[in-house]
Amino acid sequence: MARKQKQLPFFSEVTITDVAAEGKAIAKIDDLVVFVAYAVPGDIVDLQIIKKKRNYMEGRVVKFHKKSDLRCEPLCEHFGVCGGCKWQILPYSEQIRYKQQQVVDNLTRLGKVELPEITPILGSQKTSFYRNKLEYTFSNKRWLTYEDMQAGNTGETMNGVGFHIPGMFDKVLDVHKCWLQDDISNRLRNEIRRYALEHGLTFFDLKNQEGFLRTLMVRTTSTGELMIVMVFFYEDEPTRVALLQHLKEQFPEITALLYVINTKCNDTITDQEICCFAGRYYIVEQMEGLQFKIGAKSFYQTNSEQAYELYKITRNFAELTGNELVYDLYTGTGTIANFVSGQAKQVIGIEYVPEAIEDAKVNSQINKIDNTLFFAGDMKDILTDDFIAEYGRPDVIITDPPRAGMHDDVVKVILNAMPKRIVYVSCNPATQARDLQLLDSKYRVDAVQPVDMFPHTHHVENVVKLSLREA
Repeated sequence: MARKQKQLPFFSEVTITDVAAEGKAIAKIDDLVVFVAYAVPGDIVDLQIIKKKRNYMEGRVVKFHKKSDLRCEPLCEHFGVCGGCKWQILPYSEQIRYKQQQVVDNLTRLGKVELPEITPILGSQKTSFYRNKLEYTFSNKRWLTYEDMQAGNTGETMNGVGFHIPGMFDKVLDVHKCWLQDDISNRLRNEIRRYALEHGLTFFDLKNQEGFLRTLMVRTTSTGELMIVMVFFYEDEPTRVALLQHLKEQFPEITALLYVINTKCNDTITDQEICCFAGRYYIVEQMEGLQFKIGAKSFYQTNSEQAYELYKITRNFAELTGNELVYDLYTGTGTIANFVSGQAKQVIGIEYVPEAIEDAKVNSQINKIDNTLFFAGDMKDILTDDFIAEYGRPDVIITDPPRAGMHDDVVKVILNAMPKRIVYVSCNPATQARDLQLLDSKYRVDAVQPVDMFPHTHHVENVVKLSLREA
């Protein structure tokens, strides 16, 4: 006999008090923290608890008794269903205030290192249409919203193209207008949907692994170039050519019209052949006179304008005079390495992804930069004491690791190398704080500059300058 599930509690007129991680808000009930989505400090709400642990609970708002004076109307019609841009209900001035506090809290509570005064966060000039890359999924199981069911739209087509519903791997929200990328992205996606429905093209079924249309990637540049990558589950040449030809004719501004036939169980295309239907295999971004070639698989910061600000801060923190050997760890496509190369003697970039390193080399070539070297491989395997003995002890290390931060072995090699300065760029202040504690034995923190790359989300970048302590 199945055990009867214990009913979770319900609480009335609870005051939301603060902002938490992952874009959630906080309330306190009987000294227990409750994490709540889509609420802001000052809201007074009824909460249905959906998860209860020993030290915390998670709740869902079922009724607003009073909406906070801080609260503002969300920009997007899909807010609350899509799962993205959870802070749209907070004014931007409040968003960056909480992001600043997130950096301060992580560095002080987790890092426990001596800190200078933390510089006010650099906000983004654009708070909508700021991304240069979005990926959409086609699905024959679109998510039915409350409005759909109220309007009796359940009998319409179940095909949709948009973003995955959080926690629902095979459900996709059919997106009409997204405010993250230039409106060309909306026009393209909506036209592809219209054409596909009119011509009976099948949308992907993730559970059963069938259907023609799989994913769509749209990339843009600040110079107006446009890349489309259509991913199909199988080859059907007449149908594929007809769709791509239609896009070519309807959107003459496309610079690179690419496609992939991906028959795998997962959506990643890093191991797939990229085919060019029209135009080039790449688009070109510009930054301070430098050109950066971006392919379908290339990594490039997704907020181009704010990336420029981030890289300027990084270069300023490095304090280069033209005589330094610089190591750029986790270099990606070599954007930072090439950006600082004009003020360094030599820059050595290391990155795990071989394709990214090839892009980095090409970016040096097209900009006639001859003082860079790039190496592909796992950071902890490449960056060793022997590597430093062969290529030289760095004067400056710039490191921009993934969210997990740096491997302990990498930190040890950095401590052994003892560069004069370290510039640590992070997309996760919590793991950055952990690494700063490991570096604290030999390095002091001289400057901290948070940067907002992703408005309406809880994510924040942070740049820290460290200097070698005097013996």
